[in-house]
Amino acid sequence: MTELAIEVNDLRKSYGELEAVRGVSFSVRRGEVFGLLGPNGAGKTTTVEILEGYRERTAGEVVVLGYDPADRDRGLRERVGIVLQSSGFYPRATVREAVEHFGAAYPRPRDPDETIALVGLEGKGDTRTGQLSGGQQRRLDLALALVGDPDLIFLDEPTTGFDPAARRAAWDVIRSLRGLGKTILLTTHYLDEAQALSDRVAIVKEGLIVAEGPPSELTNRPRSYRVSYQQNGTRVEMETEDPTELLHRLTGEALQRGERLEGLSVSRPTLEEVYLELTAEQHEEAEAE
Repeated sequence: MTELAIEVNDLRKSYGELEAVRGVSFSVRRGEVFGLLGPNGAGKTTTVEILEGYRERTAGEVVVLGYDPADRDRGLRERVGIVLQSSGFYPRATVREAVEHFGAAYPRPRDPDETIALVGLEGKGDTRTGQLSGGQQRRLDLALALVGDPDLIFLDEPTTGFDPAARRAAWDVIRSLRGLGKTILLTTHYLDEAQALSDRVAIVKEGLIVAEGPPSELTNRPRSYRVSYQQNGTRVEMETEDPTELLHRLTGEALQRGERLEGLSVSRPTLEEVYLELTAEQHEEAEAE
């Protein structure tokens, strides 16, 4: 068995003269959380929909769990769970009925009540889906994706509409799934979420991958240390490759003046800062339009 759950090579998708995906290549190892990030219009959603088998590709090779998703093979569908950006279910069905209905489509589903508890909907099994709050609806979406006990899970903006506590609870669910050996492809606009959960990420811009790797490596670049402190009521920030030398100089100069460096801190850029830097041009173009 290959160690790769997803293999994408030179993927392309065109809509007439518009080339939305322009030669994307990446792979996802079994058992890892892979974050696919990018602004609206970057080609991220198109790429994911091709992997899910919902959209045809123009060119390139795609293998998901050993299958070509374009074939819509039942063997693949039984091993994949999907949380879409928005979805819904018959509003008069209860939460338990919805989960049981989805579970019946899989050969070895999880226990419905166990699945409901896993996503934090304990006590809501008999509640009609139309009476759920927005955040609870997203939890139900997650339950419907998990009830089939899939090997690969696509999470498309899974915590949209969650309050901070619910988001953290969802993160715990995702971490527990990784602990069970599940493979997860995550798309999110919350960069702290991608940094906290992903083993590796790929940043997509204008149909191309512009950066890929573990979040810690993407933030570990030249001049990637930021040293800041307060001086005369003003926050001073400096970037450097070697904070040791800079701190030695700054503290030495402060001691000579008989001053203290108030609020001194040393930090690295966050994944969000790297992302914004890499996609800045596309953001500016979108705003101009």
